[in-house]
Amino acid sequence: MSKPQLRKQLLISRKNLPVTIWRQQSQAICDRLLDWHVFQRSQVILAYTSFRQEPDLQYLWQQTPQKSWVFPRCVGSELVWHQVAIADFADSMTAGTFGILEPITSLPQINLIDINIDLILTPTLACDRQGTRLGYGGGYYDRFFAQVNNCHQPGHSYRVGVLFAENFGVTIPSDKWDIPLQAVCTETEIHIIE
Repeated sequence: MSKPQLRKQLLISRKNLPVTIWRQQSQAICDRLLDWHVFQRSQVILAYTSFRQEPDLQYLWQQTPQKSWVFPRCVGSELVWHQVAIADFADSMTAGTFGILEPITSLPQINLIDINIDLILTPTLACDRQGTRLGYGGGYYDRFFAQVNNCHQPGHSYRVGVLFAENFGVTIPSDKWDIPLQAVCTETEIHIIE
């Protein structure tokens, strides 16, 4: 199955997930991340806001407002990142180009070279066991991962795909520009990609 065909099928399946199940599975993902030693020691975390029934991580940042939370905004074909104070979250976010909740433009933009990113919580539609990620087809995160890899940061940016368990382990066609995830978090497990 091609990436566009697989994407269409999985988006329909996720859209049909009952809201109560979506909330329970999102909560289980948050709980799993809160218990993970990698998350616990991470200070600067790049995250996303849930769109079209992606796993919702709101509970995660509400429970750890002391961490530095950074969220993306789509600008052209790139992701621009802004640090958001969780206490001011509601006033700091607005619907962006695609209807996704994004930081307001007046928040200071984060220069990726100047900060040490610990964890990148990545919206993931599906993922195979080798870390090949299926996103939404825009290539935003593939370009961003390439940019982070070229920053020569002193620290380690851990790329973690966040998705529901039913979409983990599926066969995904790989393209040469795909940058694999290093771990996957679902409601049932955290899987480290070897």
